[in-house]
Amino acid sequence: MTKTVDRRRDNVLKIIVNEYVANAMPVASESILRHHRLGVSPATIRNDMAYLEEEGYITRLYTSSGGVPLDKAYRYYVENLSNNMDLPAEEQQRIRRMLGDVGEEYERILRLAAVATANLVGNAAVVTYPRSSENRFRHLELVEIHQYMALIVLILSNAVLRRFTLSFNEPVSQEQLDDAAVKLNRGYIGLTRRQMRNKKLELDPIEKKISGAVMEIIAHEEELEYESSYMEGLRLMLGQPEFTQRDRMLGVLELMEAKAWLRHVIDSQVTGEGVKVIIGEENPEASLHDLSLVFGKYGIPDQVGGTLGIIGPKRMDYGRAIAAVYYISGILSEFMSRVLGED
Repeated sequence: MTKTVDRRRDNVLKIIVNEYVANAMPVASESILRHHRLGVSPATIRNDMAYLEEEGYITRLYTSSGGVPLDKAYRYYVENLSNNMDLPAEEQQRIRRMLGDVGEEYERILRLAAVATANLVGNAAVVTYPRSSENRFRHLELVEIHQYMALIVLILSNAVLRRFTLSFNEPVSQEQLDDAAVKLNRGYIGLTRRQMRNKKLELDPIEKKISGAVMEIIAHEEELEYESSYMEGLRLMLGQPEFTQRDRMLGVLELMEAKAWLRHVIDSQVTGEGVKVIIGEENPEASLHDLSLVFGKYGIPDQVGGTLGIIGPKRMDYGRAIAAVYYISGILSEFMSRVLGED
């Protein structure tokens, strides 16, 4: 087979994917000839489509019907996208303005990032809360509620803040709490739970109780699933033609609400730098086989970070989705560096 024929079939496949993504309708050979100047006869295009069907790139209900891309076509399409895809400059500026005025409010910027991503691609977007590979103690504050109870405010290395109350068997003054906070802040700053447990600090009974409670909170944080995530644009995704059937729409809703799939996908598929595209049956969860996912990491490498992703039908504008994840995850990484003082 000549390189010219390979190149033409490559173009035909890209045309089928692009038109199907745009219109959600099978792409006929007549449409390809009418809208694209390939310089060949109708019979040649039909032969090319027959070849693509035999090779598992497209499917057709019958010989003369239009072609619909299969997973293999979408994967080929993604692998051959340009490496220099960017969002238009005006969209970049609008998103940066939208996300730039949040101060140090984690929840707000994560939610806005999910909203911006979903609106850019017309599908669902999810942002997971930033986590450390190992949670580290950063700062502790203690406030007397009454003589037998204190409020503990714990800040971890990924800027996660946790408040909880602790009861004592004996009266405790604010002065005692202040002294305990000073000692624990000096002794534990920057340490993991394991390192805290192994460090030999001389602690009185009150300080030991506070230290134990802090380590329990860190342990709980490390065991958390991915409930602390922000999902937006589900309505946009369900408005796609793929979800007009009620049963299919309800199945997607149940899946998204459960969120158990999210940790499985991220832990097993989203590793390293760059944007990861998971198409159809490449997904580890059978319930995701009708969907595609575009995910990328954000944060400070080897310290703290989360994941930004897009969920939608396989008929997705992958170029725009990849560009959106790449750009917005970059803004979130800048935010993390600024908040954690890593500039």
